[in-house]
Amino acid sequence: MAAIAALTPPVGVALLFWFVMRAVLRADRSEREAMAALDRAEAERARAAGERPPSSSAAQGEVR
Repeated sequence: MAAIAALTPPVGVALLFWFVMRAVLRADRSEREAMAALDRAEAERARAAGERPPSSSAAQGEVR
């Protein structure tokens, strides 16, 4: 019984860390997908208007 009591806090912290990291990584993936969709939409609008499409977000000053 003492072993279970001793292992409960580290296991709880590990699970909390896992959930937080999973949420951060999912949010990052969702943001990257949204940015890619926005870049595609901007390029499509530029092509439809006969303009030169933006090359990438990095050309606009964003650091990857």
